[in-house]
Amino acid sequence: MRALPIRSGSKPAVIYLVRHGHSTANLKGILAGRDRSIHLSQRGLSEVALLAKRLETVKFAGIYSSPLPRCIETLSSVLETRSNLEIELVDDLIEMDYGKWSSKKLSTLSKKSLWPTIQKNPSQVRFPDGESFAEMNARSTSAVLRLAKPGKNILICSHGDVIKAILTNLLGSHLDNLQRIGIDPASISMISLGTRPIIHSMNDTSHLQASKNLDSRATLGGGSGGLKT
Repeated sequence: MRALPIRSGSKPAVIYLVRHGHSTANLKGILAGRDRSIHLSQRGLSEVALLAKRLETVKFAGIYSSPLPRCIETLSSVLETRSNLEIELVDDLIEMDYGKWSSKKLSTLSKKSLWPTIQKNPSQVRFPDGESFAEMNARSTSAVLRLAKPGKNILICSHGDVIKAILTNLLGSHLDNLQRIGIDPASISMISLGTRPIIHSMNDTSHLQASKNLDSRATLGGGSGGLKT
């Protein structure tokens, strides 16, 4: 799916795409999927406090979230100083349905025969009893285009693979390039949608004051972040 501009003749819509903070699943190396028992870790709680501070001067016309707790918890800090706004839950922003792979250790999943295809040709992958990357890509990008407000900023909180798919799509790139993008916990990616999509930043973690010791290993589910801990 290739994204289309939302409208011509309007001021660009600006989208702040945020990945949820570090989670208890990230801590354990588990592919959480849609498990609603997963919450932010202590590291994640610290990250989202810094995220809220980074965004405190940005005026948002709407705040939208995946319905999973780790995303809602991430946005709760941002809302502390915005009594005029509420989080709107959007089903199409939810994490990939990993089917039978959900809640399994990534170290175990990386030995599966499907793993190399996930890393090199995700457009060909459907998870056992789950969703395909193509389906996730279509629903999540459509949600962003639907929620965008010309001339306004909106904030969206979602998941690593979902954000990678959205950015790949809006860059006009093939879905098989999805794994070339890294999206860390509590990172910000900023997009404007006007006559054409423009990516202003990807995976901005400057507000987290993190180490620059990068880990280039490709991971599923966004991983625990590109930074070694």
